[in-house]
Amino acid sequence: MEKKVILILVDGMRPDSLSLCEHTYISTLLQNSSYTLCAKTVMPSATLPCHMSLFQSVEPTRHGVLTNTFTPQVAPIDGLFEQIRHFGGKTAMFYDWEELRDISRPGSLCFSCMASPQNNKEGLHKTLQITKHALFEYLPKENPDFVFYYIGLPDGIGHTYGWMGEEYLSAIRESFDNIEQIINILPKEYRILITADHGGHDRTHGTDLKEDMTIPLICHGAEFPAGHILPQISILDIAPTITKILGIPENQNWNGKSFL
Repeated sequence: MEKKVILILVDGMRPDSLSLCEHTYISTLLQNSSYTLCAKTVMPSATLPCHMSLFQSVEPTRHGVLTNTFTPQVAPIDGLFEQIRHFGGKTAMFYDWEELRDISRPGSLCFSCMASPQNNKEGLHKTLQITKHALFEYLPKENPDFVFYYIGLPDGIGHTYGWMGEEYLSAIRESFDNIEQIINILPKEYRILITADHGGHDRTHGTDLKEDMTIPLICHGAEFPAGHILPQISILDIAPTITKILGIPENQNWNGKSFL
């Protein structure tokens, strides 16, 4: 495929953390991208349901995953990974939360790297580096058409210390340290989308509070004018937009719409 996409998802990243974490690269990235700080996720605003909705572009009531335990579908929908593979694309996934293995069906991934955090305080910091280095090694050799890169650190810190405290904001800064490094090594044919699955409040999420339901979306590449504020966006719209960039059809069962 002539154009390629990397989707970077920062678990539990609230839009207001982007300014409050005071990472200098974020303002530069926003100035050179199209973005919104008011995109909406789905209910329940929990990690696996939100990811399933992102990749299958349907509400949880359709894909049937309502908790962080995967439930096989009676009538499965081809999601983003499956759609790309169906049209001959090469896909890869880098992550550190094992439950995400079910967002792709067997045979739809060309490569995956899952780094286990081992349930200790430093685990998610280490896995962030492991998956980044695995991406750095894989990408120039294999030149995949679509990459999903997941950062679990802020969500883990949010549940432990609370959303929007210094520990959480430090996790957002560390996440963007890695995002900046990734963007700087990407070949020019890659478009970058950065988003979250949900926000959070106190030490939790999953409710319909705006703090849980509102997510950022940053889109960087030739199709996205610098400094442009995106219109009303749902997490369901991300998969159709990615297929639009790649030049392949969206799945007819998807409910989201491309915002290009």
